Amino acid sequence: MDSLITAAARALAAGDPLGALNRIALRDDAPALALRGIAMAQLGDLDRARLLVKKAARAFGPKEAVARARCILAEAEIAFVSRDLGWPAKALDVARVTLEQHGDRANAAHALHLEVRRLLLMGHLDEAEMRLAWLDPAGLPPALRAAHDLVRAGIAIRRLQTMPARAALARARRAAEASRIAGLIAEVERAEALLAAPAARLLTRGRERVLRLVDVESLQQSNALVIDACRYTVRDSQTVVSLTRRPVLFLLAQALGEAWPGDLSRDALVARAFGAKRADESHRARLRVEMGRLRAVLRPLAGVAATKEGFVLTPRRAGEIAVLARPVEEKHAGVLAFLADGESWSSSALALALGASQRKVQRALDDLAASGKVQSFGRGRAQRWTTPPVPGFTTTLLLPGPLAGA
Repeated sequence: MDSLITAAARALAAGDPLGALNRIALRDDAPALALRGIAMAQLGDLDRARLLVKKAARAFGPKEAVARARCILAEAEIAFVSRDLGWPAKALDVARVTLEQHGDRANAAHALHLEVRRLLLMGHLDEAEMRLAWLDPAGLPPALRAAHDLVRAGIAIRRLQTMPARAALARARRAAEASRIAGLIAEVERAEALLAAPAARLLTRGRERVLRLVDVESLQQSNALVIDACRYTVRDSQTVVSLTRRPVLFLLAQALGEAWPGDLSRDALVARAFGAKRADESHRARLRVEMGRLRAVLRPLAGVAATKEGFVLTPRRAGEIAVLARPVEEKHAGVLAFLADGESWSSSALALALGASQRKVQRALDDLAASGKVQSFGRGRAQRWTTPPVPGFTTTLLLPGPLAGA
């Protein structure tokens, strides 16, 4: 490898894409094309970066397996940043194995981190944690150690384990500062800000209070019966009931939880669950059926009793009922939570991440666009959606839930 290629590679590793381009901008050999593609990706021109990396992969000969694997790794990272979650993950896995077999431990570790970050983004926490356990970060360069601990912190945050998250972020900050890469240091700072930002609202006995992640963790470990509108579950200290696939039952449970210790009228329950302004006989009949289903589902946790005016929820073991609501009420909060990362998303990638159909996601995006909350650019398969993040709020708790209102 000649001196210009070596210098450009070192500039990219230090987070200096302009310095790299100054050395190789006019060259069209395969190594230069690959480095130019990485530089353009660091500068944010992802379409140009993708073309350059693909051209470099074709330019490398069949005997240059490591170079081709590195190009696949670069293309996978561009796809991840572009939120192209449909990019073939198998190709990245093959590239990682090739890099490991040829002793390129650093790039193999980077490939593994990309796989884990994709799993984390899609909410597959167990698989992400299992994959991450394959890698020992000792001996890796500071930038990769920081990436490793950022992923660990992400898993801990999604599991509401704030102490392990803080410890991982502290390690990530030390490694990022040792790498002297400004963008990496900023990423760690954004992750640290999540722990101090409002994460949810607590509704109990007619009062409302904003909670941080550590407060949410404490609530989940308390003796309260928690009706969690962020994860669509009802839980106490011993039992968790998921209502992710039963949105009407969850809306009824949430309404009764907000009214506790009092009851809630049948008209109010009909309006909350079915969207009707006044309850007629058909609505009342449907309400009786749904309340019977809710009573059966929540039997281990609480009783659902009829009163003269409506229904009341009574916990069996817990001392009180608390409703955990999203920090910002929004019909399509799940979609907004993903878009709030500031990246551009395709509707197909959002559908994969949310576990919903692409048509449902498209309807949600159309509704949000009509109200000016999101915007799109491009057409057809190239269409992407984006929105600025909601300032001062963590969206972590919004991500695992289903597509509300779709």
